[in-house]
Amino acid sequence: MRKQCRYCLMYLGNWMSILQTKNRKEHKKTMAEEKNAQASNEAEENKEETSSPEKDGKLFGKKVSKEKYEEVCAQLEKEKSDKEHWKNEYYKAYADTQNLRKSLEEENRVAVRYRAEGFLADLLPALDGFHMALETPPTSEETKNYLVGFKYIYNQIIKTLVDEGVSELSPKKGDDYDMNYMHAVDTVEDDSISPGKIVKVYSKGYKLHDRLIRPAMVAVAKASKQDDKKEGENKEEKNESEAAKA
Repeated sequence: MRKQCRYCLMYLGNWMSILQTKNRKEHKKTMAEEKNAQASNEAEENKEETSSPEKDGKLFGKKVSKEKYEEVCAQLEKEKSDKEHWKNEYYKAYADTQNLRKSLEEENRVAVRYRAEGFLADLLPALDGFHMALETPPTSEETKNYLVGFKYIYNQIIKTLVDEGVSELSPKKGDDYDMNYMHAVDTVEDDSISPGKIVKVYSKGYKLHDRLIRPAMVAVAKASKQDDKKEGENKEEKNESEAAKA
């Protein structure tokens, strides 16, 4: 009897094991089917959301009329246009800001470079007087000693101006007249110098970097009346010769 019961229990255990295995397989199959069905439903929903409103009348998963859809599309286009407009406005404002910055930097550079222009223009009359005093021959030994000290002070002033970018224009007698850096305050007949040459220098000129502050004041030689007469005679002879050839 006990032996029969043991066999029955063994048979029952095997049958339960088979049944559990079968249930597991069916459960896995059911889970897979449910998962596939869920994926299919999601794909269908996504398809419905992206499909045209003319076909299914949905927008972002919600049913809307064609007029509503077109209204929303028009609003989106307007927003896109506004976005492009303000983006372009930003770029224009940025470019204007950069141009203004460069302009201000250039103005500041020029202001720093030529900051001594007004001061130099006011100082020139005093420098001219100082220079004329130094050019005057001393009349005594005491005056000569003073003159040495004054020359030292004058040279120190000139050195300071040179450090600021100032340069002297010091033409000499016999140099060619240059209207860009000189101003002819007088013309003089001088047979020893060719016309257009400098006869006398009244005052030096000054530049600040490349900017002319004051031209040198000079007297320029001109042709004498005798030279003018000879030149006229030569011109008449030349004209007569050309007329004879013609």
